[in-house]
Amino acid sequence: MSQTHPFKPIFDKNSKILILGSFPSVISRKFGFYYTNPQNRFWRVLAGVLNAPLPESTDEKIKFLLSHHIAIYDAAISCEIEGSSDAKMTAVVPANLKPIFKEANIMQVYANGGKAYEICKKYLKDEIIKATKNEVIKLPSTSPANAKFSLEKLAKKWSMIVRELE
Repeated sequence: MSQTHPFKPIFDKNSKILILGSFPSVISRKFGFYYTNPQNRFWRVLAGVLNAPLPESTDEKIKFLLSHHIAIYDAAISCEIEGSSDAKMTAVVPANLKPIFKEANIMQVYANGGKAYEICKKYLKDEIIKATKNEVIKLPSTSPANAKFSLEKLAKKWSMIVRELE
């Protein structure tokens, strides 16, 4: 079934890093915000590596991201997808990152998982390099489907984002 991305990117002029997921899960689409599946470890990983309290509400999550100079969005603005599985994504239309790069001073883009990285490399590589002078960096997915990575192992890999924020 064809889906269009249901929400806007989160960023402001102070954002230094951009984290791109692939496309919102069914649960995230239902609740209208990024990573709302309680099994997704995105918010726990970020709070852990930034040594910050876990944000709970949507407003807290937005404040959390902006206060840490983090922008988030997804690499695909629309796609054909059944359920939430990245493996079932086809007919991908990449997101337009130009408004983010124009307003924010993004220094590094990170891909949350393999599918986001694949979309970035295939469709967004030149735009990302032009804006940041850096290649996108692949991080292990915080999705519950990535069961081989424990929360601790994810946090260890994701801790590299802290360097960009100092």
